Amino acid sequence: MSRLDSFIRRLEAQRACLDRAAELIGDLDGFVLELGLGNGRTYDHLRSLFPDRAIYVCDRQVAAHPDCVPPPEMLLLGDMRETLPVARDRLGGRIAFAHLDVGTGDAAANRALAGELLPLILPLLEPGAVLASDPVFACAELTPLPLPAGIAPGRYHLYQRIRS
Repeated sequence: MSRLDSFIRRLEAQRACLDRAAELIGDLDGFVLELGLGNGRTYDHLRSLFPDRAIYVCDRQVAAHPDCVPPPEMLLLGDMRETLPVARDRLGGRIAFAHLDVGTGDAAANRALAGELLPLILPLLEPGAVLASDPVFACAELTPLPLPAGIAPGRYHLYQRIRS
């Protein structure tokens, strides 16, 4: 498979998982958290899926298309390993959906960073919250969810925070 085909399949899987997450949390109150703004395409899609929810965004810096930049009060800028613990007072236990896409092109580095971020993300998620992620996680507090139809296993991942 060419890198272009792989990229297209990844984006199709990402969109399908985001759309599925919107269905899964329909009755759950809470905020949305986008971990990795990048060029803003996913954030823009989240705005269409969750027009009535506050969407917080974490990233090291803003490099998004001007139409896809969140309002300053919704941005958590800096290294996520530093900004997420600070955000805990404001967001702790109030995130209904989080999307983790911190892809750098280096799969091993992405997995390592995701592993560092997961313990910082978990306290932000409310019971029943959904996490969509490019990297895979093995965590007792997260239950893997079935992927949408047509998405190959391992292409993207959906989890639900265990309800207490």
